Amino acid sequence: MPSRQHFDTSVPAVLVRLDRNPFHHGTLGAARSLGRAGIPVHAVIESSTSPVARSRHLRSVRVRPGTDSATGLAELLTRVADEIDDDPSHPLLAVPLDDVSALALARRRSALVPRFLLPEQTEEQLLRVADKAELAETCAGLGLPHPRTELPDGADEAAAMAWSLGLPVVAKWSRPWLLPAGGGLRSTSIVRSPAEVRELYARTPEAGSRLLLQELLPAGRDLDWFFHGYVDSTGRCSTGGTGRKERSWPDGAGLTASGRWTVNPTVDRTARDLLDALGYRGVCDLDFRLNRATGAYHLLDFNPRPGAQFRLFTDPDGLDVVRALHLDLTGRPVPPHSPAYGRRFLVENYAALSLLASPRRRYAPEPGAARGRTECAWFAADDPAPALAMGRAWLAHLLRKALGALRRTLVSLRTDPAVAPAPPSPRTSPDRLTPR
Repeated sequence: MPSRQHFDTSVPAVLVRLDRNPFHHGTLGAARSLGRAGIPVHAVIESSTSPVARSRHLRSVRVRPGTDSATGLAELLTRVADEIDDDPSHPLLAVPLDDVSALALARRRSALVPRFLLPEQTEEQLLRVADKAELAETCAGLGLPHPRTELPDGADEAAAMAWSLGLPVVAKWSRPWLLPAGGGLRSTSIVRSPAEVRELYARTPEAGSRLLLQELLPAGRDLDWFFHGYVDSTGRCSTGGTGRKERSWPDGAGLTASGRWTVNPTVDRTARDLLDALGYRGVCDLDFRLNRATGAYHLLDFNPRPGAQFRLFTDPDGLDVVRALHLDLTGRPVPPHSPAYGRRFLVENYAALSLLASPRRRYAPEPGAARGRTECAWFAADDPAPALAMGRAWLAHLLRKALGALRRTLVSLRTDPAVAPAPPSPRTSPDRLTPR
């Protein structure tokens, strides 16, 4: 069947990711999606030795700027554009793959356009959804279900708010992209006591943004859903779909390790109504959780860029949100999205961890649902090198974590008498100890 997509392959794409995660499979998905369409693809990522850099669909890889500043990124992209094509009238498409990149591109949009093609977005518009505190205010203003959220102004107030919400609670940093590398702070965590809340609040200056506390909606089977879509220049969201999170890592609360394209009219309608209300343009990734007590789907996160599992929503003709972005911004028509319900997306490294943590199936099968094809995040027959590189890097990563945990345990045994083994009782033979 002939393709309904007619790309301008003279317009290269530059994938932009400022975070330091070498296992970001969404970047690889974007490279493969555009590269298979015949579009020249370049990338600005954390390292030239990243597993993603091994993809045959990448023409070149540049290392991200030493700082996460929007000015540094704009200067780097301008140099990249000149190296790819020294004709300043020839545009390139910039595709942000993380929140900080999307915000940086929006902040410097006036300096980058027209050399770079970018959606009509401002930094202020993106912060309404990317900043976790502002997202809570946005949902409240629009009457959209969202977990109860509190923003404390002190450690004692934080502890009191946690009690009010009902421990355990979810603690989030409102702007997680500001967290320092190697500081041990997670963007989202579950805190179970007032002491933990106070300790976390005390690290606010280090985190760089406000701490917010949220009601913890109970996890469970078939409760976690997501919506990915692309809103074109006219405000039309013709490319989009709803997916069910079957497995996650960390188990029950983290990123999608396995997901399936599944129809959910309520989530679809809620997401599209929100996009209309915001006047949003570009690619988006929204996370929802069903509150069984109320029957409402609560919006947990809104990411103003492609989600790492966006390839799940690839229709039979190969159309996905990243291809829709390229078609629209190069002035090409975006064909209607054809749902492929039952299609599955599997992230091999995280799915393996999830399976080890929880061998039982985390979802209920759909009666009569068609079994769709499974796409792997890393392995692809036409592009095997990234999977091999990821496997080596992942094993080294796990080994480092295991050695670090063992080292900390040994240090605690040496320094803390409370965790050291007790000497044998004088009344008991050393080779035949019994509990007293």
